[in-house]
Amino acid sequence: MEEELKCPVCGSLYKDPILLPCSHNVCLACARNITVQTPEGETPVQSRASGSSDYDYLDMDKMSLYSETDSGYGSYTPCQLKSPNGVRVFPPATPHRHCSLTCPLCHRSVSLDERGLRGFPRNRLLEAIVARYQQNRAASASSSSSSSSSTAVKCQLCDRNPVDAAVMCEQCDVFYCNSCQQRCHPSRGPLAKHRLVPPPNQAAGGAAAGGGGSGGAGGSSGGQQPPATARKPATCVDHEAENFSMYCSSCRAPVCMKCLEEGKHNKHDVKPLAVMWKQHKCQISQALNGVSDKAKDAKEFLVQLKNMLQQIQENGVEFEACLVAQCDSLIEALTRQKAKLLTKVTKEKEYKLKVVRDQITHCTMKLRQTTGMMEYCLEVLKENDPSGFLQISDALIKRVTSSQDQWVKGALEPKVGPEFDLTLNTDSLLQTILQLDFCQGKVDSGPSVPVAPLLQLEKCCTRNNSATLAWRVIAPLSNPIEGYILELDDGNGGQYREVYVGKETVCTVDGLHFNSAYNARVKAYNAIGVGPYSKTVVLKTSDVAWFTFDPSSAHRDIVLSNENQTVTCNSYDDRVVLGTAAFSKGIHYWEVCIDRYDNHPDPAFGVARINTMKDMMLGKDDKAWAMYVDNNRSWFMHNNSHTNRAEGGITRGSTVGVLLDLTKHTLTFYINKEQHGPTAFENLDGVFVPAVSLNRNVQVTLLTGLEVPKNIKQ
Repeated sequence: MEEELKCPVCGSLYKDPILLPCSHNVCLACARNITVQTPEGETPVQSRASGSSDYDYLDMDKMSLYSETDSGYGSYTPCQLKSPNGVRVFPPATPHRHCSLTCPLCHRSVSLDERGLRGFPRNRLLEAIVARYQQNRAASASSSSSSSSSTAVKCQLCDRNPVDAAVMCEQCDVFYCNSCQQRCHPSRGPLAKHRLVPPPNQAAGGAAAGGGGSGGAGGSSGGQQPPATARKPATCVDHEAENFSMYCSSCRAPVCMKCLEEGKHNKHDVKPLAVMWKQHKCQISQALNGVSDKAKDAKEFLVQLKNMLQQIQENGVEFEACLVAQCDSLIEALTRQKAKLLTKVTKEKEYKLKVVRDQITHCTMKLRQTTGMMEYCLEVLKENDPSGFLQISDALIKRVTSSQDQWVKGALEPKVGPEFDLTLNTDSLLQTILQLDFCQGKVDSGPSVPVAPLLQLEKCCTRNNSATLAWRVIAPLSNPIEGYILELDDGNGGQYREVYVGKETVCTVDGLHFNSAYNARVKAYNAIGVGPYSKTVVLKTSDVAWFTFDPSSAHRDIVLSNENQTVTCNSYDDRVVLGTAAFSKGIHYWEVCIDRYDNHPDPAFGVARINTMKDMMLGKDDKAWAMYVDNNRSWFMHNNSHTNRAEGGITRGSTVGVLLDLTKHTLTFYINKEQHGPTAFENLDGVFVPAVSLNRNVQVTLLTGLEVPKNIKQ
């Protein structure tokens, strides 16, 4: 908790702390050191920079100050003085000049009003906690000194036979004897600001001696500390005779009754001070419960990481010994590879050790910060000063909540394991020695089933409603792989089914559903048996369908061009052409643009089975569902049944849209982006392909990959 009680400027325990608007604290004396003058009428750099909320001390090097000898601006000479914590301090500000103060933690600046530093509230709660902490520390040191008075604190920098320490640096937290202090910690340069104090045993002994020499009322009996003096109730800054009694939620500050009578908080949310005090205490207590659980988990996690260090060391030594034994048993050609293999094992071990050590360091730091904050919060909760408590409660609640968010899922899990997944196969032939390398996993020297194949994710991809997968596997020459089995589920997380069996290590699967996520896995087999599955990879097909006309299934009179996107016909009779995509689920929409339209023919557009008749108008058999249209009207047709005549036709430049909704099992048509007639067909089920029928008087172009229309009428 001591870190919470140290001033960020001087590095010592807070003395007369004041509370800045950003909720951070500094000593009153330190605040005077970091106060700077600004030109009259100007605001700090922070408020002049648009969109910026941070203020960097380096910007002060660029500031110009009004010169007192001329009417222009004089150059500003940056101050080179720094506090023990490295914060730049400035010469005392001239009275009655415009001044500003920048927080050394968040670098937010604030201008001082005519009251100067007196305008900042005094953090009496923090001051009381610091005093109590100093009393407890002094009592502990006194108790330790009395119980082991013969044991003195030794210098921590003496090489041999350390002598008793003479001083301790509060900033460095190191004990020095006189000679080491003169040599390593001189009272000059950047160390001049450090505070040197007597060691705890000397300070306690001096206090005891002083107490024993006074037999009057001023002495303390039994070495006990005097009780803490009761603090007076806090009074209003503007009305010093009035105690705080209410809390303004809008201003986030305690107020007195006179402040309310003067109307400063008329439209603000004002509540009783005691109610808000209890409410904020409850919030901090609830937040601390979660942080406490995380701290407990972190302690257990640190124990686990430290145990893992030993396991990694032991496993690494054991693995190195096995590797050396194997290499020494091979012929001379193997010796040239031994150094490389040892290097790989050492790198793997060092990598694991580094990762675990980094995790230990990182977790220890976060745990120390969390523990210190928890102790500080518990001390705050012991306070009975409502106004002082509410001065810091909002910021403290945010800190506790933010601290809890740091322990996200996965933060308390090891990044590496103690095992070494490296195996050296000594059954390889002599000519393969120069290519010897570690294998993934551990394999036995005798005959066995193949190991799990490794999916090559960089080569796995989807295109439209097809998926391509590639894999590889390392197999010993004594157990050659005979083939592979590729399995996919149904796109809905259902059962797997075999889609390929063979020796190839690349496979493309066609005819999958659009807008679906398929899980794929592969396994290998040999003469011994079938090996384990690979890891599962998820492949998502295209959201919308991209396809062309299919020349392989088209009638021989059909003429295709424009990479099979444009179609016409050589015959005066209607001929059918199908698309290359097939649909059995989902919602799909495509359009056909009329490029040429002569002598008022009746082209038809719709869907069909793959075995529909190709030498007649689409929809005349029971395997097609279509809308045929001329320049004035249209009809729906299926199994040579004409229904739903609708006014409105097509001309050159018109577009005909087809919407196949297999979630509702319906088929709907559009002309020039507007729905044409009611839903054409219902109760559609099965596999359908886009289809068009036309003659030589019509030429159309297919448009695919389109979004589904929103204005659907039933």
